[in-house]
Amino acid sequence: MDDELLRRINDRVAPEDWLYHLGDFSFRGGDPAAYRARIQCRNIVLILGNHDPQTLKGTVRPEFVTLFREVHSLLRVKVPIARTPQLIILCHYAMKVWDRAHYGTWHLYGHSHGSLPDDPAARSWDVGVDANEYAPLSVDEVAAIMAKKSFKPVDLHRERPGRPDASSASKDAIDSSEPLPSG
Repeated sequence: MDDELLRRINDRVAPEDWLYHLGDFSFRGGDPAAYRARIQCRNIVLILGNHDPQTLKGTVRPEFVTLFREVHSLLRVKVPIARTPQLIILCHYAMKVWDRAHYGTWHLYGHSHGSLPDDPAARSWDVGVDANEYAPLSVDEVAAIMAKKSFKPVDLHRERPGRPDASSASKDAIDSSEPLPSG
């Protein structure tokens, strides 16, 4: 399977292209350097996954970082779609809400192996290869997927019935007059 997956990556991604890999680069004990050497693309940006080599403190192992152009936990990128800049949030994990989602920002993720149900009203998509015919998706393919969705913006900042007046205090604040439980 590794050989076929590497072939599909190299068939679709040219050496000068940018490949955004959304985590778990060499799952289950594979040799990351050996896999990296077989991918012709020189510009791989890794979004860290839970199976990527990290220390117990959560620091990415230095020998692993050197395999990639960039390494991030979460990344915001802008790409031109029909001559209009499109903001995309890249993360290994699926999110229910993400930065500027109510303005049409896209969210691309992996981790779930195609097991999460798609929300046709959300501009998010599982771009893991096992959810997409074991090949990376192009920006144009992602744009076509997003165009089929019935985007319904939800602004989580506006007032809703049953919710206290948002102007009185931060919704994320803790009442400091009450002692925190001990223990």
